[in-house]
Amino acid sequence: MKVKAKDRLVSKALELFNRYGFNAVGIDTILQESGVAKNTLYRHFGSKEELILAVLRKHDNDFRARLSQEVEGKFELPLNRVFGLFDAYEIWMKSSNFYGCLFTSAAAEFPDASSPIHIVCSEHKRSLLSYIQTMIESAGFEDAEALALRLLILLDGAVTHAYITGNQHALQEAKTLAEYILRSEGTRKDAA
Repeated sequence: MKVKAKDRLVSKALELFNRYGFNAVGIDTILQESGVAKNTLYRHFGSKEELILAVLRKHDNDFRARLSQEVEGKFELPLNRVFGLFDAYEIWMKSSNFYGCLFTSAAAEFPDASSPIHIVCSEHKRSLLSYIQTMIESAGFEDAEALALRLLILLDGAVTHAYITGNQHALQEAKTLAEYILRSEGTRKDAA
């Protein structure tokens, strides 16, 4: 089946932006690498910003689908799913296309909190926070919102540390901290 030009553009732009950054990759490079004509690009996306938004939305959908598959597909017990998040992130970290968090990179390159790109990045993080909170609630913990925020900060920090330093154990260290946080600070509803 032939891949549509729009999909080729988004996929190639995702690959290039992930590897080199948003501002470092020009439209001409994306067109050359994807084999798509400039008029096709502007027919689907009125600007580079619109292409970036499409890339971020695709990556958000793909990332959350993979995360769900890795966590919910492998772990039945809710608490195991919480810890399975760290295993899923570690699989991503050890993949050949790991260049840190694309949303963190985008937010750093587009720091204006009111820009559409920054807003999509914030929405991604809020979505992950909600996902983690739901898992923690399912595991029976009180104050799931605060615990979820702590775990998301651990995940984000471990990803950044792994990318910058190459530390292959960052996610396991973060998982150990998550276990400690849930044991020491987490109160199970049935134990209250």
